[in-house]
Amino acid sequence: MNLVELTESIVKSIVLDEESVMVKEFESDDEKTVHIEVLVAEDDLGRVIGKNGRTANSIRALVQASSSLKDNKYVKIDIDKF
Repeated sequence: MNLVELTESIVKSIVLDEESVMVKEFESDDEKTVHIEVLVAEDDLGRVIGKNGRTANSIRALVQASSSLKDNKYVKIDIDKF
C-alpha cells in the first residue's frame, strides 16, 4: 500500500461521508519529500483535524512511519475542506 492509499484509508475510517474524501499526491521540489493533500466535506473537517490537531498529527505520524519503513521520505500532509 502506498502512502496516498494509506492516508485515504485512515481518513475514510474517521469521516462520516466517505464518498467526499479526496487524497492526491503533488510533486515537490525536493526528491525526498512527499506532499499529500486531503480534501474532506466541511462537516468532517473537525473530525479529521481533531482537538488541538491531535488527530491530524496522528495521521501524519502513521504515514511518516510507513514512509520511513519503505523509502524514507519526509511526508507533508495538508488537510482542507471542499
